[in-house]
Amino acid sequence: MDRMRCVVEHITYRNEENGYTVLKVRAKGFPELVSAVGNLAETHAGAVLTLEGNWKVDSRYGKQFIIEKYEETLPATAYGMEKYLGSGLIKGIGPKYAQRIVREFGDNTLTIIEESPEELIRVPGLGKARVNRIIKSWAEQKEIKNVMLFLQEHDVSTSHAAKIYRTYGSGSIQAVTENPYRLADDIWGIGFRTADTIAMKMGFGKERYARLRAGLLYALNRLADEGHCYATRDQLTGKGKELLEADEGLLSMTLDEMIRAKDVITEGTDMVYLPPFYFAETGTAARLQAVWRCSDGVRITPDEERIRFQTGMTYDETQMDAIIRAGREKVLVLTGGPGTGKTTTTLGIITALRDAGAEILLAAPTGRAAKRLSEATGMEAKTIHRLLEFKPQEGYGRNPENPLQGDVLIVDECSMIDILLMYNLMKAVPDRMKVILIGDVDQLPSVGAGNVLRDIISSGQFPTVRLTRIFRQAQESRIIMNAHRINEGGMPEISNKPGSDFFFVPEEDPEKAAELIVQLVKERLPGYYRTGNIQVLTPMQRGAVGAANLNQMLQEALNPGGEGLRRGGTVFRTRDKIMQIRNNYDKEVFNGDIGVVTGIDTEERELTAEFDGRTVRYDISELDEVVLAYATTIHKAQGSEYPIVVMPVMMTHYIMLQRNLVYTGITRARKALVMIGSRKALAIAVRNVTVESRNTLLAERLKGSILQEQSGADAPEGADANGRL
Repeated sequence: MDRMRCVVEHITYRNEENGYTVLKVRAKGFPELVSAVGNLAETHAGAVLTLEGNWKVDSRYGKQFIIEKYEETLPATAYGMEKYLGSGLIKGIGPKYAQRIVREFGDNTLTIIEESPEELIRVPGLGKARVNRIIKSWAEQKEIKNVMLFLQEHDVSTSHAAKIYRTYGSGSIQAVTENPYRLADDIWGIGFRTADTIAMKMGFGKERYARLRAGLLYALNRLADEGHCYATRDQLTGKGKELLEADEGLLSMTLDEMIRAKDVITEGTDMVYLPPFYFAETGTAARLQAVWRCSDGVRITPDEERIRFQTGMTYDETQMDAIIRAGREKVLVLTGGPGTGKTTTTLGIITALRDAGAEILLAAPTGRAAKRLSEATGMEAKTIHRLLEFKPQEGYGRNPENPLQGDVLIVDECSMIDILLMYNLMKAVPDRMKVILIGDVDQLPSVGAGNVLRDIISSGQFPTVRLTRIFRQAQESRIIMNAHRINEGGMPEISNKPGSDFFFVPEEDPEKAAELIVQLVKERLPGYYRTGNIQVLTPMQRGAVGAANLNQMLQEALNPGGEGLRRGGTVFRTRDKIMQIRNNYDKEVFNGDIGVVTGIDTEERELTAEFDGRTVRYDISELDEVVLAYATTIHKAQGSEYPIVVMPVMMTHYIMLQRNLVYTGITRARKALVMIGSRKALAIAVRNVTVESRNTLLAERLKGSILQEQSGADAPEGADANGRL
């Protein structure tokens, strides 16, 4: 093998899952930067590496050094030290301060930082606070490096080292050694497979109970991520067998022990729940029934003429029926598609109830949905989390002991609410409060587990009003009319008439479609509509017209160059549009929230973003919680509206082509929608009415066909707000 000592200039690409990295390095004897490729522990610009491997000429990328083995050493030259310290590795030192430090201490720089860091105060501009930050960061980096080296010995990517250290601190190695499966439970972003790889390298037996238990819990969590509240026993052991390569009989015995230990809860002989989902489902059913049965609270018969006079609006028979029933009933569901008057009807309901002196609370699942509800009603609307006074570490401030205060709760965009959030909401609703749930049941179900709105409607236990008439003003919108055509199984009108707000651009080739999308977003649509507020929605993450590739292309076109922070293969820059992809209760940003990067600090290795007027900071190790959001999946766009939407529908999306997916995507557009793709793919989606079935028993529990046991209990301690154990 060849041997090469080099300094890392920059990282071209990194896969966080397996550590596969493409580096540009500067090496003695090579006038140009050298491309080096291999699986490395997390490295950084300025690192000094000794590489062993072989040269290869790639047909696409040219000459590359393929790394087989490597070793990182501290830099010995002034240039190397300056590059090393200025890389952002140590908080408080950027390129400017790195240059000053090396100028002050020369070859002794690293010795000073290691042994006499208080001497750094001699460097011009380095105050006491910054010196203390440097000392702390240097110590942390040493600890993280130890964790990296430990994991590297077990052939595992160490991109998660910073998170492991932040979770366990100086006890990181001990925690991992005692039970590596803890990583999957304790740290978001480290799944069972990573923990299992570590365990196998450490000599954990394949049939060890801790492994089988962790694998089955992982399988249940994965099913929850797919929307299921429970798994059938065969479904769970089948997935466990595939994942663990273990005997089905042994898995069945493991499951029996987990049931005995109450790690999981069963319903009947076949349904297996993670405890948080069981308690959420039984608890939601019990609370809805309790509110429905309670005779206390506001019950009125609205005066139809007075409502029309006060609102200045005309209501059809179905809308007025909804307003009257909202006055009389304790629980009401209002559903309907775009243009059917849900907002107008909601205003009528609010007018009638306020006229009777009722105190009304308004809520929605997301900040954007709450803002729209507030604008439509002229009243304050809060996110459900804010309404429930959620605080990280403390949980929900509104609960059975401290319930919501008011007479009526109106919740919009209920198709987005998963079973865990619904349970926490209903726990805070007193029996006497009236509950009105509003949403479009034909949209995609919630990202989280359950199918709450559909289950409540299908149970038949509560009054439901479905608005179907499309009003005259809405009929002028091709977006709304096409959405209803698709929902009824018909092909949309795609003739591209002048003055239309719905356009179809035929393009069969995914690569050409991707280029066309970039051209539309960068030039044609902003020029015509005089706005840059354009959102690309796509059915999938992968492929040429998937969200991942489109984001890279759109970033390069709309926000190229400039200083940034790199995480994996993505560089985040100021002005980038980003999306949060997990619920982070500490930062109060949630899955699907979209923000804009407002600042990059390469010295502190931090990114600052603004979400709905709130400033949120991310350390570089937390950037796996966000993705670029120039393009996003339709699933992630639920509850959002955008002035202009560009949406590819291609045959490469075949497995995702469903009627409710395309319907949801179209109804996100307010001013204009441009669909790009294949008429055949669109026709397949329109014909495919298959709604992916979710394992949920909420409808049955509401009907009383399943006895409610333990329904008053809370989820056990140890479960987080996402239901994970």
